[in-house]
Amino acid sequence: MTFIVDSSVSLSWCFEDERTPATKALLERVGDSGAHVPQHWPLEVLNGLMMAERRQRIDTAKRQRLADFLRDLPITLDTETTTQLWNATQRLAERFRLTVYDAVYLELAQRRHLPLATLDQEMRSAGAALGVTLLGSDPA
Repeated sequence: MTFIVDSSVSLSWCFEDERTPATKALLERVGDSGAHVPQHWPLEVLNGLMMAERRQRIDTAKRQRLADFLRDLPITLDTETTTQLWNATQRLAERFRLTVYDAVYLELAQRRHLPLATLDQEMRSAGAALGVTLLGSDPA
């Protein structure tokens, strides 16, 4: 079954020190069944890679390889993100005091009735309150 993947999980695939058994399993799952993301996901993950380069965590060549890796994953961009932004997404952002950038992932998970893969604790709390199935956390 497919799922919604956010940038925190997506970027964890790029950095060995951020990978966990749960996020590795999610990457395998993407390879098997794909994933869905809101329209801003490419901007968010590429910005994360650019910031890693600026902080000298990676070099330009590695940034480009990682960008190509993320671009080539079987991830589908949602075409209704902007339409939902002004109503459902805005309400979620207000209700849970999330950024709009984070609320779009919750809105997408709710609308598509799909699990949400995130490492972000505020998004996980909001998702739990909404009854969204959450992925990405390793068992304690």
